[in-house]
Amino acid sequence: MKVVSPLQSTDEAVPLHKELDPRHPLVVFSDHKFCAGISTIVHRMPGPHMHSQIELNFLLEGRMTYWFDGRELTLSEGRLVLFWGMIPHQVIDRAEGTRFICLYVPMSVFLGMAQLSRFRDAVFRGAMVEALTIRPHDRGVFSQWHQELLAGGNEITDIVRSELTARVQRIEHEGWRDLREDGASIASLSAHDGERIEHVEKMLRFVAEHALEDVSASQVAAAAGLHPNYAMTLFRRSVGHTINQAIVRHRLDTAQSLLISTDLSVTEVAYESGFRSVSRFYEAFADRFRDRPQAFRKRMRIKAA
Repeated sequence: MKVVSPLQSTDEAVPLHKELDPRHPLVVFSDHKFCAGISTIVHRMPGPHMHSQIELNFLLEGRMTYWFDGRELTLSEGRLVLFWGMIPHQVIDRAEGTRFICLYVPMSVFLGMAQLSRFRDAVFRGAMVEALTIRPHDRGVFSQWHQELLAGGNEITDIVRSELTARVQRIEHEGWRDLREDGASIASLSAHDGERIEHVEKMLRFVAEHALEDVSASQVAAAAGLHPNYAMTLFRRSVGHTINQAIVRHRLDTAQSLLISTDLSVTEVAYESGFRSVSRFYEAFADRFRDRPQAFRKRMRIKAA
């Protein structure tokens, strides 16, 4: 699988996508760092992609439409959203000259926000979260963070991390909504429980990178150096669903990307997405999307026509 850094902007991703097997979507597994997208110019993307971090978008001007987990969500100037990059997403339309600030935050930052359990759970369950309150200085502050992260340096990066973490906490405090109208609450880890947060991040990362393989919950636990029973309890407590449910979700995320961006048969999509049984794929797909794969593909392509 191709590994592409999230530091590349959407316009830079186009030639990289052409280097891949044309049957596959652009799947991005990042190096998990705290960083910023190079370009502020928004371009249409050639296909759905995924990456490991939480992504924040502040729209400076214009209008853009995301295909996000089977939905079309349109953002306009001055809006601030965030979402987990492992949910397949694609810019399918934008007004000419649309610009945004795109920042990438490691999963560990959110896992450490013990006081934001409902907010955090919504993000990891696939919400596109929008801040209900936009501050007058947000435009300038996000632009400054963007420039400072691109300039690099550990000291300034740590400062931006602290400031951005505080801004996320304000989103939870001042109000937010899930643009998909979804979400629930889970238990939280202690803010001082750094070791457990590290374990959960390792498990999430392993699932993201190996879900298409014949992987088990025990292997996910082993990747974090944990006993399977303890790992499964810790994972469910922190993320809100089981390790096996997380594996199936990533397979289904990949499947819907393949259905939209390729001409693979449904059987091929099932096996390419990590399912060992076509019947199990149909069952899981219908349970998640309330639709059959063929109908889903037809509906999404009609919209894109």
